[in-house]
Amino acid sequence: DLQKQEERGELLQPLIFVLLVLCSILLYFKVSLMDPGFVKPEEEVKEGEDKGQGVVIPLIPGDIKLRRCGYCLVKQPMRAKHCQLCQHCVRRYDHHCPWLENCVGERNHPLFIVYLSVQLVVLLWGGHVAWSGLYFEQSREWLQHNIFLLVSFLLIFIFTIVVLLLLVSHLYLISCNTTTWEFMSHHRISYLRHSELENPFDQGIILNLWRFFC
Repeated sequence: DLQKQEERGELLQPLIFVLLVLCSILLYFKVSLMDPGFVKPEEEVKEGEDKGQGVVIPLIPGDIKLRRCGYCLVKQPMRAKHCQLCQHCVRRYDHHCPWLENCVGERNHPLFIVYLSVQLVVLLWGGHVAWSGLYFEQSREWLQHNIFLLVSFLLIFIFTIVVLLLLVSHLYLISCNTTTWEFMSHHRISYLRHSELENPFDQGIILNLWRFFC
């Protein structure tokens, strides 16, 4: 479809598609190379300093104190966790992404969601482009001629499912004001295990989304 539009001189959609691909690549490098929110040793950690606490801190038992990390020896803010792959404590730690080779934390988590969204649009559009180039015929010559296009469509389909599931799961956790680490390890985290509420940071979907993105 894009090739036919280019031949007719209709360059708007091909240019938008190329710009979206370039944007997804730039976002990938931006998210993978930026500081996800490393806790620096020289920082003074004060109660209520880290993002995501706000007015809900009184709901957490007062006997839970900020602890010193046993690996990098910094005083951890609440919701921070040490990543043994990055060798740093990360504020509002979500997870270490092997595709990015970087942690997803307080600083790059919103941009990570933007990256997934752009990537999903690119994959859906790329799948449509690949499908538009397929003309099915029951012949060996047709299969040999279109084998790479078929493999490309299959890979696009698989990655689309993966990115869609990642995006939906992250948006759900963001709407609850929780992280992947807190969701998976709720029973091991002191400030959640001893809290009166299952999720003391939840302030309602609208406010959770507003505080995360804005």
